[in-house]
Amino acid sequence: MNISDILTPKRTLADLNCSSKKRSLESVSQWLAEQMPNFDGKHVFNALINREKLGSTGFGDGIAIPHCRLASCDQVTGALVRLTNPIDFDAIDQQPVDLLFVLLVPLEATDEHLQILATLAGKFGQAEFREQVRQATDAEAIYQIAIA
Repeated sequence: MNISDILTPKRTLADLNCSSKKRSLESVSQWLAEQMPNFDGKHVFNALINREKLGSTGFGDGIAIPHCRLASCDQVTGALVRLTNPIDFDAIDQQPVDLLFVLLVPLEATDEHLQILATLAGKFGQAEFREQVRQATDAEAIYQIAIA
C-alpha cells in the first residue's frame, strides 16, 4: 500500500499549534472528525490515548505515528500533521516531535496495519524526506511530498 492510498490533501495539515502530546492527539482527533463525519472525535482521541498508554508511538527523529484500530473505521485512514513547535512525545530517542502521521485502521485489518506502519517508518526514516516536509510552505506542498 502507498501513502497516496490512505492520505488526502484534506487530511494534511500544516502548522498545528499544540503544547503537549495529549493536546496534539485531541486536536488532531477533532480535526479528523470534522473531515470525516463517520468518526467521532472523542472516540478517536480515546483510542489514540489508549494506544499511547501501551507505549509511545514516537519513534525518533521528530516523528510520531499515533495509530489505533476503530470499529467505526471502514478503511485505512491516514492524516499527516506538521506541528508549529516540537513537543515532548516520549519518543524513544527522547527528542521532541514535530511531525505526526495519524493512522486509523479497521478492527480486522491486522496485516494491512503492520504493512502500513512499516511503509511509514521507511518513508519517515529518510532524513531528506523529513526535511522536505519540515520545509514545505503549506499543507498542499506537504501532501505532494508525502505521496511522491
